[in-house]
Amino acid sequence: MPFKHLTNTKLSENQVTDESLYINRRQLIKSALTVGLFASSSPVWALQFTRNNQYSANLALTDPEHALKYNNFYELGTDKSDPYRYADRLKTDGWTVEVTGECLKPQTFNMDDLYQFTQEERIYRFRCVEGWSMVVPWIGFPLAKLLKQVEPTSKAKYVEFVSIYDPKNLPGQEYRVLDWPYREGLRMDEAMHPLTLMATGIYGKELPNQNGAPIRLVVPWKYGFKSSKSIVQIRLVEKQPTSSWMAATPSEYGFYSNVNPNVAHPRWSQAKERPLGSFFRKPTLIFNGYADQVAQLYTGMDLKKYF
Repeated sequence: MPFKHLTNTKLSENQVTDESLYINRRQLIKSALTVGLFASSSPVWALQFTRNNQYSANLALTDPEHALKYNNFYELGTDKSDPYRYADRLKTDGWTVEVTGECLKPQTFNMDDLYQFTQEERIYRFRCVEGWSMVVPWIGFPLAKLLKQVEPTSKAKYVEFVSIYDPKNLPGQEYRVLDWPYREGLRMDEAMHPLTLMATGIYGKELPNQNGAPIRLVVPWKYGFKSSKSIVQIRLVEKQPTSSWMAATPSEYGFYSNVNPNVAHPRWSQAKERPLGSFFRKPTLIFNGYADQVAQLYTGMDLKKYF
């Protein structure tokens, strides 16, 4: 079924990018819709969003043809084309997100509840641990707003995210590639940081299944696997959670996984990245270009030890 149409009511697009990028962007989005790049089983909804210029990088956007068809979403398969190919297998009707643990007001939110948070567009860099990158316009709301609703206690030191578990429908979960369901985690101050986003949309439309519909996490200064997709549960916990990739390969994937060109993956360098749609690689920025905003979170920490 078609995606929710999201309407920007306050800002024109050329307030964020120059005119040539603005025109090109609209053409790309129109082209993406024409060839059916968006995939969803959700009903049509009308959502309002505004653009937050404070978090809009002055960068050319990645072509939706790449960002919406080249994905890691192992629940739908391990090949980059599998998430788009099998997107209709992800069932999102009646979706809820349960927020529990060390909080005073645990709640279960449906998507109507989550859409009540002010939706805003933010243009973020996105860097995969595999060495590719993109620049995309996410739509969503700060995770901090959701967590404040449940009133975390002083014991809430970390936040754990649990993704959908539906092996009857999701072909990737028929195999023990990971210990399903997918789990990830953040330290509480990382989760409460203004950059940390709960995304409900991308490229002016609701989030497509292959990109983690109907709601996912986006943490732009960390490698992409930290940004959990299709979240069904959020737990506030006292002890550091073990993420899925940490459990699978602890020598390769640490809890923090901040983008760091000076710390190589055991099997490849992280010094450069390849933007989707380009044959050329470019230097990777520390914290993916967000050092001014987040470096203070790790003052005094050895970034090679806490990788």
